[in-house]
Amino acid sequence: MIDVIHPSLLLFLGAAIVPLLRGRAQQAWMLLLPAAIIAVVFSLPHGSSGAMNLFGMDLLILRIDALSMVFTSVFAIITFVGALYALHVKDTTQHVAALTYAGSALGVVLAGDLITLYVFWELMVFTSVWLIWCRRNPVSMAAGFRYLIVHALGGVILLAGIILHVMDTGSVAFTAIDPDSAGFYLILIGFMINAAVPPLHAWLTDAYPESTITGAIFLASLTTKTAVYTLIRGFPGTELLVVLGVIMALYGVVYAVLANDIRRLLAYHIISQVGYMVAGVGMGTIMALNGSASHAFTHILYKAVLFMGAGAVIHMTGKAKLTELGGIYRYMPITFLLYMVGGLSISAFPLFSGFVSKTMVVEAAALDGRAWVWLLLSLASAGTFLHTGLKLPWFTFFGQDSGLRPKEAPLNMLLAMGIAAFLCIFIGVFPGWLYAIMPAPVEYNAYSTGHVLWELQLLLFTGLGFFFLLKHVGGEAKISVDTDWLYRWLLPKFALGVQRVVDRVWDAVLGGLMRRLTWLVSSLTHHHGPQGILARTWPTGSMVLWVAVMLAASLLLYYL
Repeated sequence: MIDVIHPSLLLFLGAAIVPLLRGRAQQAWMLLLPAAIIAVVFSLPHGSSGAMNLFGMDLLILRIDALSMVFTSVFAIITFVGALYALHVKDTTQHVAALTYAGSALGVVLAGDLITLYVFWELMVFTSVWLIWCRRNPVSMAAGFRYLIVHALGGVILLAGIILHVMDTGSVAFTAIDPDSAGFYLILIGFMINAAVPPLHAWLTDAYPESTITGAIFLASLTTKTAVYTLIRGFPGTELLVVLGVIMALYGVVYAVLANDIRRLLAYHIISQVGYMVAGVGMGTIMALNGSASHAFTHILYKAVLFMGAGAVIHMTGKAKLTELGGIYRYMPITFLLYMVGGLSISAFPLFSGFVSKTMVVEAAALDGRAWVWLLLSLASAGTFLHTGLKLPWFTFFGQDSGLRPKEAPLNMLLAMGIAAFLCIFIGVFPGWLYAIMPAPVEYNAYSTGHVLWELQLLLFTGLGFFFLLKHVGGEAKISVDTDWLYRWLLPKFALGVQRVVDRVWDAVLGGLMRRLTWLVSSLTHHHGPQGILARTWPTGSMVLWVAVMLAASLLLYYL
């Protein structure tokens, strides 16, 4: 029995009320509901609740411990920030989708068993896709369908893994999964798809830039981070994840070089930053796992600032490409300054949140004797500053004047950005608050002289390199081919080829039958007038007899 309020249930019920309200009442409800969620989440007592037995399986609907609270608390905060950012939007469908999506994500991180987790996991898919479709244009509709197909496939793989795991172990409890379990790799792949691990990542950079301006805040904050949570919970110390995490960190940075759409550039850096978290999970040490959890927390906040800043630019200018922007800092100065808080945070500048979390993962690699991981993650950090902290703001707000003269973003959008930006600075200045809520005690000092000097040197030389190569790092009006080529171009051609083969076989079989039937009718009626032999050989009574015989045979086979 559940003896505490489940935040997901509260969000689902609250979302159901949204369509009943209009105007100011709906706006007030959109703020009060996530504010109530924050209060409920921070009052949740540690422990388990909602235990029940279903078809012989012991389910645990609500598990509250240090790890789940890290993600639950930041999900609650970002739900409020996202709702405030979207306050000016008059689209009930989008509001309902965002709230139910947030409720589904909370359900995943609070689930104590694999069955409950899977139900909320699938709810995330069907609620989040509406944040793409609600943009209501052909490109977003197509991107949404591709997003849905990829996640539906991931859900099937995850379900197959869960079934094999339960058959092998007899338990549905969601704890660290034994590598010898029959469903180990299928469950891992299911989680990796949502974490956007290459080559299973292209759904993210395909769909997020085509989502609604406000919906992108929820998308960028929730899906990949629920996957990080499940990896920390279920797969700590899985060596494969170290390699995949480093590949992610570098892959996202490299493709960000090629991006011209500002939200696609930020989407690639989601992949890169989640790579740090995945690598930390793979290392499996206490510091690495704390680093993954803390970096997920800070990433949600600074990535929200970045997407909100980019969204404000798109909302006010109608432009989303670097080649179409430039020279607007005079007209959107507050948006620019708030964006730069996010840009400095993701770049791991001292006194900003990313510095106190990202460097923990990098330091964990050094302490674990993984010099190559330390080196490549440091290189990826330089690339992040190059593109998110320098390239995007320079060519968006400065650079060549595009002739655009936008107004500053609406007040609610600026307030939402301000709240998230404040938290980025607060955590950067007072990291002890973040470290105190980590799953295990944190023994790490981000502000040691060595850490600060190394990071400043890395950022300084990256900045110098950017301005020396300024003419060569701008956006270009071109399309970058990624792994989504496989299902956007190759798969349709393959399906069309299969369809043609099936059609030819079917035509050959059916055509042959029709030719034989035509020949039979012609031969039976030849030289016997209009009635022919058929009328005299196969009277109606005989047909009834044959039907009765076939029916009797079917019944006999059924009962045998």
